[in-house]
Amino acid sequence: MPTKYIFVTGGVVSSLGKGIAIASIGALLEARGLKISVQKLDPYLNVDAGTMNPFQHGEVYVSDDGAETDLDLGHYERYTHARITALSNVTTGKIYHSIIEKERRGDFLGKTVQVIPHVTDEIKTRIKAAAKEREVDVAMIEIGGTIGDIESLPFLEAIRQFGKDMGRDNVLYVHLTLVPYIAAAGEVKTKPTQHSVSELLSIGIQPDILLCRTERHFAKDIAAKISLFCNVEERAIIQAVDVASVYEVPTAFHAQGLDDIIIEKLGLKAKKANMKEWESIVGKLKNPKATVNIGIVGKYIEIQDAYKSIKEAIIHGGIANECKVKIHWVNSEEVEACKDKKKILGHLDGILVPGGFGVRGIEGKIHAIQYAREKKIPFFGICLGMQAAVIEFARNVLKLKNANSTEFDQYTPNPVISMLAEQKMVKNMGGTMRLGAYPCKVKKGTKAYEAYNEGVIFERHRHRFEFNGLYKERFETKGMTLSGISPNEILAEIVEIKRHPWFLAVQFHPEFKSKPTAAHPLFRDFVKASLKNHKVKK
Repeated sequence: MPTKYIFVTGGVVSSLGKGIAIASIGALLEARGLKISVQKLDPYLNVDAGTMNPFQHGEVYVSDDGAETDLDLGHYERYTHARITALSNVTTGKIYHSIIEKERRGDFLGKTVQVIPHVTDEIKTRIKAAAKEREVDVAMIEIGGTIGDIESLPFLEAIRQFGKDMGRDNVLYVHLTLVPYIAAAGEVKTKPTQHSVSELLSIGIQPDILLCRTERHFAKDIAAKISLFCNVEERAIIQAVDVASVYEVPTAFHAQGLDDIIIEKLGLKAKKANMKEWESIVGKLKNPKATVNIGIVGKYIEIQDAYKSIKEAIIHGGIANECKVKIHWVNSEEVEACKDKKKILGHLDGILVPGGFGVRGIEGKIHAIQYAREKKIPFFGICLGMQAAVIEFARNVLKLKNANSTEFDQYTPNPVISMLAEQKMVKNMGGTMRLGAYPCKVKKGTKAYEAYNEGVIFERHRHRFEFNGLYKERFETKGMTLSGISPNEILAEIVEIKRHPWFLAVQFHPEFKSKPTAAHPLFRDFVKASLKNHKVKK
């Protein structure tokens, strides 16, 4: 049977949740025994998300093969078993970069290079390549942006052509739209959806399924009205109602028969859905046995999407421990300015310091780590969080004057964190860091080994600076153990403090490998330690 294709578009406004929607559909298809791939086509001109500001774009999600991608790809991996690679995120920048290189080589034999067919053909080629990479039953593709955006037009034209090329029996169009409730009038309005579908039809795409994002369930007559004006079967008008947790979406879609409709329309052979795992997750989220307070001390907290995967991984740790995690967002600059750290940090059962770049807010992170170390509060440091933990320990335990990272102070007398050797000659910013999955040897008898229960692990990286190995002996003598190290024993990957309930920091990004169905072992154990601390405090 040929690979089937599902294209998901969005209309009316941005941030309706296309990433969650397509990930949830993927989860449903996997529950029916189908093999899937997921891809995102982004209309921005950047080659990738690597150099984009977290305040504007949110986190950069990194794949095993080192691609810096849009945060929506994190949803795909969290909800499904699809493997994200460099082929999974296509931007306008990548498309035009590739076409211009071909034109300069003379590949087009002197022809005029145009959006149609050259740009659209390049897009279609990349869609097929991502599906072929794993030989899947269903390839799922999200189109970034909103219908009506000029930037999205080449992608929309490409997927219109795709339906013609592959045959409509092999292609399904799903459109996510908004059905707002106007409180003052006490009415649900369908006109935005009608206009959005009309815009899509003007491009030549007839949606097969409408996912209607709405605050509350709407009546059958509203669905009938949308069906009539949008030329979509009434049973294919799916209500995407706001839910307490995004992990309820797969079961909510299944309850409306979305997976049955997709399988029927694409002529797929699939087994009966097994939703027990997702039902168990929802049950644990709705009926926790305890509550724990965890603080994320960062400098991008105004936009929580900058820490999207970390936030979700903490929730996964809560699911694994059957507890509700209350996340407290703490501005590291406020920690730095506040003399009484207890006032800001005293109510927390666990403290996590995430990654980031630049000197702003770094001293606040160091103060928060010192508080966690001295007050015996479970602490988890990630990437820059590990580097800040090393700096704090060097200053306050080893008494190394002005210890720092060369990222923040190029002339520090004690560079306990320094630039990776291979980074010293790098000039370009995009795609040049240590990126992707690397092996790490884990030392037995440590908290890290207790969590992983494995001697060698593979985790994803995104950094330029590292622990300075010249200081290794001094750190270990004073109680900070290098519990994870690269196979060549050069790069420190995990550090922890022996005489502490749970103090562990990693150079990599474990949050990228956590799922609601399988919490990352470090997040699981961090939440477990925080929960234990909560009970002790009570």
